[in-house]
Amino acid sequence: MARTNSLQDQIEARIAKRDDAVFLTREFNDLGDKRQVLRALAKTVADGNLIRLGYGVYGRAIRSRLDGRPMLYSQDGFIGAAREALTKLGVAWEPTEWEKAYNEGRSTQVPVNPQLKVKGRFSRKLRDGATELVLDR
Repeated sequence: MARTNSLQDQIEARIAKRDDAVFLTREFNDLGDKRQVLRALAKTVADGNLIRLGYGVYGRAIRSRLDGRPMLYSQDGFIGAAREALTKLGVAWEPTEWEKAYNEGRSTQVPVNPQLKVKGRFSRKLRDGATELVLDR
């Protein structure tokens, strides 16, 4: 019999209340001990309500209508979620030259791989399944 106000329920309620596509572990540290929060987040990932994008970075998930597996729910896709995660982590970033050229109309080639230019130090990997964010320095 599950408790009605468990830590996992509190985390899921906080996720439902916010419009963010990305959540950091430290956003839930006020709810309990770090290990308890990590355990509850892992259970939420196992239930399919979140997707782990990287160390301490989780994305909102919805169930795929095709196969029922959880998939990232972000208005701008994986690149939008990665940008939001970098912003929340306090990492300065900017679009790559290829993306700038496409947005300014100087190129018709659409950037396919998610790629961002990072200013400063950042060594984490952000990925959703087989799609990994490529970082330029």
